[in-house]
Amino acid sequence: MTQANFARITVPCTSANIGPGFDVLGLALSLYLTVEVTVYPPSSEGSVTVTYEGDGEENMTLEPKKNLVTKTALYVLSCFDKTFPSRLSIHINNPIPLGRGLGSSGSAIVAGVALANFVGDLKLSKDRMLDFILQVESHPDNVVAALMGGFVAGYLRNPPASLTKEPPVGVGSYAQLGWAKEIKAIAIIPQFELSTEKARKVLPQEYVKSDVIHNLQRLAILTTALGQSPPNAEVIYEAMQDKLHQPYRKHLIPGLPEIISTITPSSHPGLVGICLSGAGPTMLALATHNFDKIAADAQAIFARQPNGGIDTVVKVLDIVEGGCQCHVEQVELEL
Repeated sequence: MTQANFARITVPCTSANIGPGFDVLGLALSLYLTVEVTVYPPSSEGSVTVTYEGDGEENMTLEPKKNLVTKTALYVLSCFDKTFPSRLSIHINNPIPLGRGLGSSGSAIVAGVALANFVGDLKLSKDRMLDFILQVESHPDNVVAALMGGFVAGYLRNPPASLTKEPPVGVGSYAQLGWAKEIKAIAIIPQFELSTEKARKVLPQEYVKSDVIHNLQRLAILTTALGQSPPNAEVIYEAMQDKLHQPYRKHLIPGLPEIISTITPSSHPGLVGICLSGAGPTMLALATHNFDKIAADAQAIFARQPNGGIDTVVKVLDIVEGGCQCHVEQVELEL
C-alpha cells in the first residue's frame, strides 16, 4: 500500500445573459461537472490517463493535449514551467448537456484551472484563477458564475494576452449580486445542440440606440429586483425583456418567441421571468412555485413545432453559492 494525493473538483453549470444582461450576467446552477484526480508518488511507474463519462461521451477526446479540461490545465502549468506528474489519473464526470446554453465549456475551463492549481500546488486564489480562466474564455458571464457561484456580473478589464504566457493580474472584474431565496431555475432543454459560435454569428455588428437603452434600463432594475424578497414577478418579468440577442436567435430556436410571450406571471402563477439561457437553445424560467406546469407548457410549445416537434428535458435547479470547489485528501492505494 502507498499513499497518493486525491482531489475531487466540482464546478456548477451556469446560465448566462439572463434577459437583458447580454455578456454581463451569469448564474450558477446545481448541476455539476466533477473531476476526480489521483496523483501517484513520483517513484511509481505509469502515465497520464483520462477517462470520461457523461454527455457527449461517445465523441469526447481523452488526449490530455486536446481535452478541454486537461488542455486548460496544461496551459496553466506551463506558465509556471510545470507539467503533469509522470503518473496521474483523471476521471471527468459531466452531466451538463453540451451545446445547450448551460455553460458546459465554461465549467470545463474552470475545472481545468482548478486541476492545475491542485496538481501543480500553485496556491492560486480564486481571483488569480479568474485571470487564467479569462485567458482561455474571454466572456466572463459564464466562467465567473462557475468559479465564484451565485448570481454575478462580470466584465473584461484588460484584453486577454497570448496563451503562451502568464496573464497579467486583473484581466477581468466581477460583482456578486443578490438573489431572492424563493427563486429556483427551471431549465427546459431541447434535445439538439447549438454552438455558441453559430449563435453569435447571427448577431449584428451594430445596434440601434433605442435597443441598447431598452436593455440598459431593464438591466439596472433586474439586478436589484432579483435580490428582493418576496420577489415582484411583474417587475422581474418586464425587466427580463431583451432586444440585443434573443430576437436575432429566434430562427435558430423554434418556439422561442411563443414561449417568452405566452408564459407570463399572469398565465402561470409562480413565474417571475423567462429567457434564453446563454446562447440557447435551453430556455430558463425563474419561478417560486408551479414548476411542473410552467415546464410542461414550455415543453408543449416545443413539441408542436413543425417537422415533428422538438423533444425536451426539464431540470429544476437551485442557485448555488460557492462555485468551484476542490476537496483534497490522501488515500491509500495498492500499486
